[in-house]
Amino acid sequence: MGFTTALSGLNAASNMLSVTGNNIANVNTAGFKKSRSEFADVYASLGGSSKTTPGAGVVVANDAQLFTQGNMQSTDNTLDLAISGDGYFVLGESTSNTLARTFTRAGMFHADENGYIVNNANQPVLAYRANGTTVAEGFSTGVFQPVQIGATQGQPRATTSITTSVNLDSRKTGPTTGFDPATNGTDGTPNPTSYTSTSSVTIYDSLGNTHTQTNYFVKMPTTHDDGTGTQVATGYGVNQWRVYTYIDGQLIPDPASPALLGSEPTGMIDGSSLMQYDQSGQFKGFITDPANPTSFGATGTRIDYAAAPPTIAPDAAPLQISLDLTGSTQVGNPFSVNTLSQDGMAIGKLTGLDINEQGVILAHFSNGATRPLGEVALARFPNSQGLSKLGDTKWGETTESGAALYGVATTGSYGAIKSGNLESSNVDLSGQLVTLIVAQQAYQANAQTISTENEVMKTILQIR
Repeated sequence: MGFTTALSGLNAASNMLSVTGNNIANVNTAGFKKSRSEFADVYASLGGSSKTTPGAGVVVANDAQLFTQGNMQSTDNTLDLAISGDGYFVLGESTSNTLARTFTRAGMFHADENGYIVNNANQPVLAYRANGTTVAEGFSTGVFQPVQIGATQGQPRATTSITTSVNLDSRKTGPTTGFDPATNGTDGTPNPTSYTSTSSVTIYDSLGNTHTQTNYFVKMPTTHDDGTGTQVATGYGVNQWRVYTYIDGQLIPDPASPALLGSEPTGMIDGSSLMQYDQSGQFKGFITDPANPTSFGATGTRIDYAAAPPTIAPDAAPLQISLDLTGSTQVGNPFSVNTLSQDGMAIGKLTGLDINEQGVILAHFSNGATRPLGEVALARFPNSQGLSKLGDTKWGETTESGAALYGVATTGSYGAIKSGNLESSNVDLSGQLVTLIVAQQAYQANAQTISTENEVMKTILQIR
């Protein structure tokens, strides 16, 4: 009986040596979780054990993995990810098969030849699909997909709004030459004597093509020479200006603006918007009746061209555009453009990625745009000890572990995702070396038990 008892002890000590050796071997394996040998004693009495019944040895009850947090190790790779807290990264079998899933804490990811974010076994990390082109639109939690960055580009966005504030010099008088590019300009550019001030901005159509939008400001005189040397009333009030909007030399008429009165300088054309300033130089808005400086249109300080969108490029969509002059002034200073912006974008190339603590993968483009590519999915389990060990620092779901519970980083019990970091192995090398000594001594002691039992047997056989 002593032989089998000692033999079970040798097997247990051998298992402990193997487990400890495996821990030591993986001391530098990112995401590795150390194991420990768990033993149970054996009593081999069929009729029940009395208090004098000796044990029959030991069995290995379990090689349990310890899922304690490893230290964070900083790297220079944005796609290196670590989880601070509970959770596992979700891996698909391949980019075409995301239903067969495994789970890992090792976040050493990179882009493959097709631009998918994968691990070293070319398994894609799964993320929740973005609902739109902005983070505010959210993500479809539960809709898993591989994340592809190689073919990503910043899509163009047509300009829909131009916002500017200018100061128009109140000391200026109305031009004597009527504003008409067809008759007093060259190549669609008006003669400088036919307008007071001008500003331009680059805008974009739906295909990302660039165009030049230009505003021409014309101070409207209250009187003008009728050609005989007599000053006659024009019908315009004080502090009124017209602004003409051109795109690539094409006049974009304001459908809500009043027509010319017929008494302004010869040659002036229709299509402008009429601006009204007050006596303190503040812009009040666009008016619909020159004789009534309070007849503001529905858009106030903004011109809306959407009612008659201009077609600038035949292969692009008509521009649904507006011009907002809120904050403009008319004081006794030279003309200046104080603010000027537009919301269109040309096509852009990928310049970088950011991954925040919630796992949102945000792409940055050369045109200044950003777009979410997905939100990294995390999983946790009711019983992590029940996970199946698959190797390559991966685990599989089992009935013992319970079904995977999927979620988002930093919500509920899920940890935070740290980009540019890897989770180190949770193996304490000094502690494992002590365990190795203990296992070695246990092995030697059990071997000595066999040797002693052998000597006892020899003594018995030598009795005469």
